[in-house]
Amino acid sequence: MKFIVCENYDEMSARAADIFIKEITENPRCVLGLATGSTPIGMYEKLAAANLDFSRVTTVNLDEYYPILPENENSYRYFMNKNLFDKVNIDKNNTHVPSGTAKDAEEECLNYDKIIEKLGGIDLQMLGIGQNGHIGFNEPSDALVSGTHLTDLTESTIEANSRFFENESDVPRHALTMGMASIFSARKIVLLASGKNKHAAISALLNNDITTRIPATLLKMHPDVTVICDKEAYNG
Repeated sequence: MKFIVCENYDEMSARAADIFIKEITENPRCVLGLATGSTPIGMYEKLAAANLDFSRVTTVNLDEYYPILPENENSYRYFMNKNLFDKVNIDKNNTHVPSGTAKDAEEECLNYDKIIEKLGGIDLQMLGIGQNGHIGFNEPSDALVSGTHLTDLTESTIEANSRFFENESDVPRHALTMGMASIFSARKIVLLASGKNKHAAISALLNNDITTRIPATLLKMHPDVTVICDKEAYNG
């Protein structure tokens, strides 16, 4: 696990964007794993401004609230369209986000894993990290699920995400999320963290412990992980 500590959020976003720009330039048919939330917005802005050719790029997003309509401003499909897909020349048919309107959540999850498998896995996966160490919506637990699955969100995650909704009561209590095996199938992983509230989670990546109670610590077993964070996240 490699750490890159940046002065601030803008530098963190730029360093992350450089890695994705290199991947797209060298491998125009790459499969990118993408994430949502406030942390990657700066990176997406820089990707959109880089004048890259996304026409042959395929994307697979980590997760989606369930249930939620794609037109809902708080859905992750809406987020991705707004922050990246609508700004580049990507084919929307090649952008995959779990369906928040699927009638059968279990079937949707099985099909999502089949999509990843058919694509040959993910070349470069971007991750954020929750205050409690979750990645995607793989929340702290005694055991973690390997494949894409429907999960209950913890109260801490619901509280953290409530800033995006008018009321905390509006935050969905469930989500469809890639499992740890799906994430680990990525050949390269970049994890971003910004702000003092992520310090405890980043600290857990710096020691030798691996625990499902802090899901991100499992990334220590992946052969190619780069953590890019700002000084506030690193030093607290």
